[in-house]
Amino acid sequence: MAGKYFGTDGVRGKANKVITPELALKIGQAAGLAFRRGDHRHRVVIGKDTRLSGYMIEYAMVAGFTSVGMDVMLLGPVPTPAVAMLARSMRADLGVMISASHNAYEDNGIKLFGPDGFKLTDEIENEIEALIDSDMSKKLSASPDLGRAKRIDSAQDRYIEFAKRTLPRAISLEGLRIVVDAANGAAYKVAQDALWELGAEVFAIGVKPDGFNINKDVGSTSPDALSLKVREMRADIGIALDGDADRVLIIDEKGQSVNGDQLMAVVASSWQDEGQLSKPGIVATVMSNLGLERYLHGRGLTLARTAVGDRYVLEHMREHGYNVGGEQSGHIILSDYSTTGDGLIAALQVLSVVQNKGKAVSEVCHLFEPLPQILKNVRGQTGTSLKNEKVIAAIKAGEARLGGSGRLLVRPSGTEALVRVMGEGDDHGELNEIVDSICLAIAKVA
Repeated sequence: MAGKYFGTDGVRGKANKVITPELALKIGQAAGLAFRRGDHRHRVVIGKDTRLSGYMIEYAMVAGFTSVGMDVMLLGPVPTPAVAMLARSMRADLGVMISASHNAYEDNGIKLFGPDGFKLTDEIENEIEALIDSDMSKKLSASPDLGRAKRIDSAQDRYIEFAKRTLPRAISLEGLRIVVDAANGAAYKVAQDALWELGAEVFAIGVKPDGFNINKDVGSTSPDALSLKVREMRADIGIALDGDADRVLIIDEKGQSVNGDQLMAVVASSWQDEGQLSKPGIVATVMSNLGLERYLHGRGLTLARTAVGDRYVLEHMREHGYNVGGEQSGHIILSDYSTTGDGLIAALQVLSVVQNKGKAVSEVCHLFEPLPQILKNVRGQTGTSLKNEKVIAAIKAGEARLGGSGRLLVRPSGTEALVRVMGEGDDHGELNEIVDSICLAIAKVA
């Protein structure tokens, strides 16, 4: 559940408007106090993406953490999954990623990970929120107990080696021509280096961050540039990451896009054949296409659905013992390797299947025909608009038109001020009319 500060993916908002130095300092103090357990020297790892505001937030958080006696290890620009991994491997009490993921540079955010590398529970987030709003002055450390801060220069290399080790020793990417798009974000260095070290011929775009161009016309949310580059270079595959590299989208050799649903099908099928699936099924959200569900059922696999948000997918995976899950948007969680979505590791698993099968990416990664699905956003609205009588009536009318042959999903975003309207069914034209009518009703709410 979203709280006063925390949404479905940490704290996020306009830099220096919502995410201010004051708030960042308080989050550092509150999180440090919440994880100050025992008498050992506590420490936190902090990574970030490439937004200009990252400097401001990073140093404000350093002040917050050190003021409550926590030592800080600064990782610099690294993917979100690298922070989760390093929090565990470096025996930190807490991990922090400063990023607004796929949002534009004006936004920023703060994601927190526990010492186990997993995102925090609602209970711990509520505890941190209560501390933020309290008087923490009496809980600050005495002068001799203040924390220290240092930069860890090996963070990127550590993550590259970790990612490479997720592939079997016999797998090489030699002979593959790969275009990688790092969205001018956190993986601008590690993604191309890891692929090259594994033997691929690598062409990179979105690897020249300037503080302002993260996700701008590049990355997994803007794949056109990658599609053009794949065809220009006659590459075998294109790999698009987002700003913090926790999601991935694939472009096949024909320039066609492959989303998270198809990628989950590829990994699940491969792992099923190899006896690597921990349970006969995967976990995805209510947004995943019915085509995926039908394909999995054809292989004797189930699809467990959760609310939208990779944290809910992961919670279900942990509770019920699944090791493959994700979102249509490209958050792919492979819990044998990572505690959160990892775009690079998911891409490596797909590349492994491509090499093993010796087939074109367009054959390997298009395993089912998705049902027509339309998703539109109504900006400037929140969940309260869904309680409006005319909006409720529009949704009911749409459901009646679809009958049992499709489904509607109308929900507020957990990270932005907008409402998402998704329709799925066999008739694209009818779907478009239904979704438009609901969007219009929502947009008219004052």
